[in-house]
Amino acid sequence: MKEEQIIKEFQTKLKKFILKRVNDEDTANDLLQDVLMKIFEAYPGLRNKERLNVWVYRIARNAITDHYRKKKSTHELADIPESVETDVESLNRELTGCLKPFIDQLPEKYQDALIQTDLGGMSQKEYARRIGLSYSGAKSNVQRARVKLKELFHHCCLIESDRYGHVISYDPKNGRACDQ
Repeated sequence: MKEEQIIKEFQTKLKKFILKRVNDEDTANDLLQDVLMKIFEAYPGLRNKERLNVWVYRIARNAITDHYRKKKSTHELADIPESVETDVESLNRELTGCLKPFIDQLPEKYQDALIQTDLGGMSQKEYARRIGLSYSGAKSNVQRARVKLKELFHHCCLIESDRYGHVISYDPKNGRACDQ
């Protein structure tokens, strides 16, 4: 796909994405132009063309974040809006709903460990006490459950996470959902 085709394909989607996060038409247009220029300039060096969607939206998110950082550094009163700060949280919530079929594929002890701790907010120590297991045993169950879940999830989706392990983007492999 050529740079011009990419820009044509993503321009409208990116504008909506940006406008939703900056709430100002002129600013959105400026940011869109910056993002499209970055895409145009960097595309020839892109190594993994299969992850184009992830790459394009990462550029857009970074441009939005940079915009708010600049505003903040010039001592304007606008803070980063909740929608930008919570992109990661929003994706994590969205993925949580998608995880149910995957969690159902895990052995029961791992299902329970994930549901109670990671999804239910129970501490691992509290979980260990509740099920009558040592703390290290409960920790092991949670860790093994996470590894098994990650393996299942990676079979059907391309996942990109930040340095803290938070999902920042995902795309179904082969352009289809895993439950199809």
